[in-house]
Amino acid sequence: MTSLYNLAIYTYNILIRISAAFGNSKAKLWLKGRENIFERIDAALKPQEKRIWIHASSLGEFEQGRPVIEKLKELRPDYKIVLTFFSPSGYEIRKDYKGADYIFYLPIDKRENAARFLDLVKPEKVIFIKYEFWHNYLTSIKSRNIPLFLISANFRKDQHFFKWYGGWFRKLLHNFEHIFVQNERSANLLKSININRITIAGDTRFDRVYSIATSSRELPEVKNFVDGSFCIIAGSTWEPDEKLLIKYLNETSHPVKMIVAPHEIKDAAIENIIQKLNKKAVRYSQLQNAGAADILIIDNIGMLSSLYRYGKIAYIGGGFGKGIHNILEAATFGLPVLFGPNYQKFQEAVNLTKAGGAFPIKDYDELRSTLNILIEDTVKNNNCSQTSRQFIENNLGATDIILKALL
Repeated sequence: MTSLYNLAIYTYNILIRISAAFGNSKAKLWLKGRENIFERIDAALKPQEKRIWIHASSLGEFEQGRPVIEKLKELRPDYKIVLTFFSPSGYEIRKDYKGADYIFYLPIDKRENAARFLDLVKPEKVIFIKYEFWHNYLTSIKSRNIPLFLISANFRKDQHFFKWYGGWFRKLLHNFEHIFVQNERSANLLKSININRITIAGDTRFDRVYSIATSSRELPEVKNFVDGSFCIIAGSTWEPDEKLLIKYLNETSHPVKMIVAPHEIKDAAIENIIQKLNKKAVRYSQLQNAGAADILIIDNIGMLSSLYRYGKIAYIGGGFGKGIHNILEAATFGLPVLFGPNYQKFQEAVNLTKAGGAFPIKDYDELRSTLNILIEDTVKNNNCSQTSRQFIENNLGATDIILKALL
């Protein structure tokens, strides 16, 4: 099985190169980021340092582990943090992140690469975040007796580890000294395959979004736009979400305002939204000179987490596609949350729906009905708001549980 795995890694590397040759931008970044990687690592690292290596597959895993990274840096400033990414969507966005001392792409998982990487970095501890089980790296770490931890893990019954043919995959999990899982389901699955060095720590993203909320910046120009009106915040919306929201805005008689932060911020996509509205809309970049408007469209990135403080309801996009985006940031500010029907893979969305703070909608009629109720019924809106806020507060603390064990 190990030979087949190594062959698969070799084949993957070839396919990436072919994809890059045919113009795939992500593949090009993947390759360029790994050019002369060992020479760059060797030149960057300073001698006589104590280091902890933390690996995140992509941006989502990084955000999951970010509270641990920052708390670890605060508690143990004598350690240097080496942060690696597998995907360009993580590295390219966070390559200037100040919470880590060194940030690199992870060299592809060949046996010789794993050995050379560990020879250079010499980590005293290694932390993998949530996913990715690279055979050569994990076995090399284990063979050198370096403490290896998996944090924020979330296991499902349909994964290879829990199948009748999953023996080779199960061995990978035995390389970890300890596994911190998000929920009891994951713990029970691991116990069913005789992995017992586990702790149910919870989801570190709750700590992250709570921190964001408590330190969110004020946006005076947005506050002036809202001006005491009932405001709906639509975050990370895609075209199917926008189609429903535009229809609602065009038809509703309620004096509401809406702030839309679309997933796609190219001019053509934003202009498409503006043209379909029969109410005045303004881009954020033109807000100061726009006069009165009912809809504000955010045409930059990085603001969304601070926008929720100005809303009464949040709509989170993605639910009519592969899956919803982050609902926790909105819930932290005590907003009732709406989203499309594809949310079942997101445990936080399932749990908040059961608690009464979130509302899945499958079509326009459900969107209209739910929004009207939350706008007209102040008591219900306030109760849902409290439910969302309490949901976040009840799930805080995963970071402290993990760090107490790590240190």
